[in-house]
Amino acid sequence: MVLFLLLGLGLQAQKTILHCGKLVDTKNGIVLNNKSVVISGKTIESVQNGFITSENPQDVVIDLRNKTVMPGLIDMHVHIEGETNPNRYLQAFTLNDSDVAYNAAEIANRTLLAGFTTVRDMGGSGVNVSLRNAIANGKVPGPRIFTAEKAIGTTGGHADPTNGRKKELMGDPGPKEGVINGVEDARKAVRQRYKNGADWIKITATGGVLSVAKSGQNPQFTQEEVNEIVKTAKEYGMKVAAHAHGVEGMKRAIRAGVTTIEHGSLMDKETADLMKQYGTYLVPTISAGRYVAEKAKIDGYYPEIIVPKALEIGSQIQDMYAMAYSEGVNIAFGTDAGVFPHGENGKEFGYMVEAGMPAMATLISATVTNAKLLDMEGQLGVIESGFLADIVAVNEDPLQNINTMENVVFVMKDGKVYKN
Repeated sequence: MVLFLLLGLGLQAQKTILHCGKLVDTKNGIVLNNKSVVISGKTIESVQNGFITSENPQDVVIDLRNKTVMPGLIDMHVHIEGETNPNRYLQAFTLNDSDVAYNAAEIANRTLLAGFTTVRDMGGSGVNVSLRNAIANGKVPGPRIFTAEKAIGTTGGHADPTNGRKKELMGDPGPKEGVINGVEDARKAVRQRYKNGADWIKITATGGVLSVAKSGQNPQFTQEEVNEIVKTAKEYGMKVAAHAHGVEGMKRAIRAGVTTIEHGSLMDKETADLMKQYGTYLVPTISAGRYVAEKAKIDGYYPEIIVPKALEIGSQIQDMYAMAYSEGVNIAFGTDAGVFPHGENGKEFGYMVEAGMPAMATLISATVTNAKLLDMEGQLGVIESGFLADIVAVNEDPLQNINTMENVVFVMKDGKVYKN
């Protein structure tokens, strides 16, 4: 019996204690001083005043007294399978699924080390579903992924994967490949995404900047098609995100009941009012807009058909965002990483502040707001007892220097330290 008791004591659960000089309280929008966060397993056990000690020699104490600590960051718009480069459009013909998977695993790790412990993947080939599962099962390091699997578009639209190919390679992709024409196709495409393991549905409600097609802003679904997509997605327990640059496509998506508008580049005040009426969230992706506008000036970086779209649309996102925020549109943090290099997601905070959003509000959008949209409220976005131990730290107080968000120096996800 004595031996059993001694063995029991020896198996006492190890805890991790973080000594936090500054702690961002995203729930109340304030910064607290001199706190200790106690982590047991994957969850936060308690947040205590001062820098506490432990009587258990197995406990680990991590000194973050000179850092600012906050919940793990959530990016609502990434493309985890790939990344911008001048050869991007050739890679569809040169990379196997296994190549994409290895690239995506490296990208996932880089994203996690940048402080983004959760992401919403807005469309790839389907490898994103396998990566989500591999990360969830502890096989590879990376952020918690909610994925749209393959985006849904229309024939010749932004998510038609065969745009720009010669006739023999164009074929006629349909709902299975995420290309629809009509209400019946729309319903089938959503069900196929569900079958393939998607968490969200993503549609391309308008043309896009980086697709090999002329228009970057025309509406590409009928109202009936978008209505059916949202209706079917709801029946299958999924929400819908709508890529949209032009106003008419945006309006159709909003009226149909999509949860988020991605980019929103050419939004006007009338559309902003419609978003407020329907409670739709804007995911602005300023980083992507600025990046493509810059790279479009480099000869040969993008195919020629893309350059005028990148110069026209990309440069307008930040000003549109400033208008939308001032008008009171709901804002969710998202970057479109993949259009620019993964790992640089933190630049978005600075761009949002430049456009007039207070630094604390940007942090709340990347934590509390996004956790709510992902139906993870009560688990993510706040450092509080019972929440998952997704915690990051930066060197400076972001309320004083928002650019410190570009250099996350400590990363914990599910109670495990990945960067210290």
